Amino acid sequence: MSPHRTARLPAGRRGKYAVLVLWLALLAVAGPLALKLGETQDNSTLGALPPGVESSRAAQRAEAAFPESRRQLAVAVYVRDTGLTAADRARVDADRAAFAGYADGGVVSAPAPSADGRALLFSLPVTLDEERRADAVRAMKDRLADAAPGLRTALTGDAVAESDVWDAFDGMDGALLLATAVTVALLLLVTYRSPVLWLVPLLAVGVANQLAGATVYLLARHAGLTVDFQSQTILTVLVFGVGVDYALLLIARYREELRRHADRHAAMAVALRRSYGAVCASAATVALGLLCLVAADLPATRGLGPVGAVGIVAALLAMTTLLPAVLVVCGRWLFWPFVPRHTPGADERDLGADHGVWQRIAGLVGRRPRPVWVGTAVALVALTLGIGNLTLGLPDDESFTTEVGSVAGQRLVAAHYPGGSVAPVEVLAAAGTADLVTGAVRAVPGVADVGGPQRSTDGRWVRVTAVLAAAPDSAAARDTVGRLRTAVHAVPGSQALVGGRTATLLDERRTVDRDNRVVIPLVLAVVLVILMLLLRALVAPLLLMASVVLSYAAAMGAAGLLLDALGHPRLFVGVPLQAFLFLVALGVDYTIFLMTRAREETASIGHRAGTLRALTVTGGVITSAGVVLAATFGALLVLPLVPSVQMGVIVAVGILLDTLLVRSLLIPALTLDLGMRVWWPGRLSRRTAERPEEAPPTASRRAAAPA
Repeated sequence: MSPHRTARLPAGRRGKYAVLVLWLALLAVAGPLALKLGETQDNSTLGALPPGVESSRAAQRAEAAFPESRRQLAVAVYVRDTGLTAADRARVDADRAAFAGYADGGVVSAPAPSADGRALLFSLPVTLDEERRADAVRAMKDRLADAAPGLRTALTGDAVAESDVWDAFDGMDGALLLATAVTVALLLLVTYRSPVLWLVPLLAVGVANQLAGATVYLLARHAGLTVDFQSQTILTVLVFGVGVDYALLLIARYREELRRHADRHAAMAVALRRSYGAVCASAATVALGLLCLVAADLPATRGLGPVGAVGIVAALLAMTTLLPAVLVVCGRWLFWPFVPRHTPGADERDLGADHGVWQRIAGLVGRRPRPVWVGTAVALVALTLGIGNLTLGLPDDESFTTEVGSVAGQRLVAAHYPGGSVAPVEVLAAAGTADLVTGAVRAVPGVADVGGPQRSTDGRWVRVTAVLAAAPDSAAARDTVGRLRTAVHAVPGSQALVGGRTATLLDERRTVDRDNRVVIPLVLAVVLVILMLLLRALVAPLLLMASVVLSYAAAMGAAGLLLDALGHPRLFVGVPLQAFLFLVALGVDYTIFLMTRAREETASIGHRAGTLRALTVTGGVITSAGVVLAATFGALLVLPLVPSVQMGVIVAVGILLDTLLVRSLLIPALTLDLGMRVWWPGRLSRRTAERPEEAPPTASRRAAAPA
């Protein structure tokens, strides 16, 4: 069965009921499975690196030679600004004795005083069991909260940071889903101005979300697909945002056809046939763009691709089958109080009434296309200057939008100890080179303190711990690790590996740089091929790709201004690549919707009239779709993690720029200025004369025209 025939099935007099029955059966199976998706989350990938990088190899060697290194640390810190008292030291001893019950093996380190005499800290390894570790951290936090007046206490370390993440996100799945659904519902209500119609796309997208969740759950459970909190969050946002986009496009086309056809089944069949290509091209662009992330080395980025692609496919299926079936079953009354009535010859007559604002915008673009596209391009280039407000690299203590205990503890430690005290560097080397490696570590500038070498139980390896002078997430610390690696690698026979938090951050930066160089060109190539196949041209796809890249740069600049004002200008390293993917794949959707309609109209009424008509009739629906999608990504701002806020701001701003400037002004003005050459080398570009624009085809001729 051909795709077009499949797409028309929901418009059939009997087919619509078959589609509804099929979806009810799917929902009965998918609903319970979707509820289990959270059980499959594996958030270890969020901070993981490829196994081949040095910090990963160091961690593997440490786990094998020093099994206790797998345990996460909790660090308790005590500070009195006027100097610690005897009572304070007694309190520290009492806490150490109490915390021994939570320490793996019952071992708690000796108190380490600061040089200024105002602080003490000690550390303990916490159990590997995640649930017991969370309980232990909560109990230690509660005990430290009961401190004497003037004594500041905090608990930090990787075990505590993990606990803070889970506490911050407790209940956030439901909050994000609610915020997304409410946002979409309000915007649909405003868009349709109908008390009933908005419920239909919201219902369909909710079903699509259940199908996507169930599919991802099955793939995670039985096919090894990795799902983490980030990918599950993006899955919800994508399904709602993209699904509503497709619903807006289809319903707008269905409304047009209802005026041309007395039978709603015929109207839906034409609407599906004429919109199916654009919707499928859009879905293919986003899904294949997401799958390009499989080429990334960073596990969190790589895992996002398949999960997001499943969501896009689920949205496509629901919006091209379930949604039209429900619309046809319900009939015209869904549009009340603005019910589209069948009026022969109403096509051109009602254009101004239905699209008055966009008819005026099209008139402006048509009168002076070159000044319009030049002015728009200059404005976008000007926005790119805001990129200077952004820097790459998010410090650990700025990862949350609210103050959390582990961050407060890091700041206390940093104020009284060398910056790397909480997260020292570990050097793993052959036992026979212990003295030479230790000496090489001591000689590296930026190393504040070096511990004695620890020998593994099998006698093959030694571990040398080094405290850096700079904070572990700083550029200075990463530079020090680079020098450390050079120094210890030069020791003959050492087989030395440098690991630890700072080494991980350095390798993460290098991995992300590699992913940017590989994935970005791959995404652009995939999108370009899809556009060439869809538009059957070369010039138009190249034009669209250039506009998307310019739009991305402008979005980063505009977001730079906003994020700087919000106090979050330092980007998490993975944000630029993921934002690029979403803005290219999602942003090009709107130009796909515009240009496929322009190509269709050009074949009927000529290039200039066709382009302007496409802008007029798609302007309202695409703008509504862009606002909905931007608002959907804006829902990420409810999450308490700064990378989520950064992603939400960048993508929302970029989609609005694509919707309001690129698709509304830049692309149509450039298309008009280039003329028929925009369709080169396709057959459409070889027309030497346009059809008379004064006599566009009648509604009956248009209905019979091929898609």
